[in-house]
Amino acid sequence: MIFKKTKLAGAFVIDVEPHEDFRGFLAQSWSAAEFAAHGLNPTVAECNVSFSKRAGTLRGMHFQLPPRAQVKVVRCTTGAIFDAIIDLRSDSPTFKQWIGVELTAANHRMLYVPAGFAHGFQTLVDNSEIFYQMSDVYAPELSGGVRWNDPAFGIEWPAAERIIIERDMSYPDFTE
Repeated sequence: MIFKKTKLAGAFVIDVEPHEDFRGFLAQSWSAAEFAAHGLNPTVAECNVSFSKRAGTLRGMHFQLPPRAQVKVVRCTTGAIFDAIIDLRSDSPTFKQWIGVELTAANHRMLYVPAGFAHGFQTLVDNSEIFYQMSDVYAPELSGGVRWNDPAFGIEWPAAERIIIERDMSYPDFTE
């Protein structure tokens, strides 16, 4: 795996290194030892799949609070998404900054999302599926979010007719 630092402290884009032959390829997509060697949390406590039927579906921006804050490793297994993360750690040098990464079934790219970040995505094509690995179990009483279009962050989402649930549209303006 190739670990590429992003402009956000602690966040990485991870590319697989395919070993190809006439049949296709084999590539490692997870190694606790390799994650630890890069200073990343290698714990996997839970895995989830998210499937969206229509392009333009926007889910997020979600996070989980301590003591159950989650590291996430996200990969698109079918289709394509624009994946966005925001650093919400008030003591971070990249506090309130965001990045967006295109994850597709074809590019096999993953995004490492540190604890203390908000995460969301918008599907770019119909029938997109995302696979998540999380460092801690889901605790609904500790889940929260920030609005996908909050001007405090200014995420530049791909143009699209969006499909968003009421909860994700109604988070209040971010306050420190």
